[in-house]
Amino acid sequence: MKAKELRLAQMDAVLQEAHSHPLPPRPAAGWLRAIREALGMTSAVLAARLQITSSGLRKLEQAEAGDAITLSTLRRVAAALNCDLHYALVPRQPLREMRKQRALSLAQQWQQRAGRTMALEAQPIEFPSAAANDRLEAMAQEILRTSGTRLWD
Repeated sequence: MKAKELRLAQMDAVLQEAHSHPLPPRPAAGWLRAIREALGMTSAVLAARLQITSSGLRKLEQAEAGDAITLSTLRRVAAALNCDLHYALVPRQPLREMRKQRALSLAQQWQQRAGRTMALEAQPIEFPSAAANDRLEAMAQEILRTSGTRLWD
């Protein structure tokens, strides 16, 4: 369990760094064309470096601008432009927080199911608000402790 916690903490730290240094927005025509033009390189020269036709390069540039290019192709064109491709998924919030929210959501679902069952048996559950929150928190912690990958089922 400690190895999983360590991996989670390390990934959160790495991704927090990525989140604090966001990439600039992609140019409208795409990075490939923007960098090629900034270098003063013609499409014919880059196409020759890639051993494709100029129309093939134009299709690649359009595909990149339209989010339809594969990573391997993007990596190959980047290399031909003497560039590195940096690729990452940057979560909108820390991974630890995403896991906690999911566990709380599951705990709420389970508590609601139990409440419906108890109500059908004429035994409604009525917790004071603070107690209900404490119980949810305890359930969420237990889910995090025991569920592993089942957290996302």
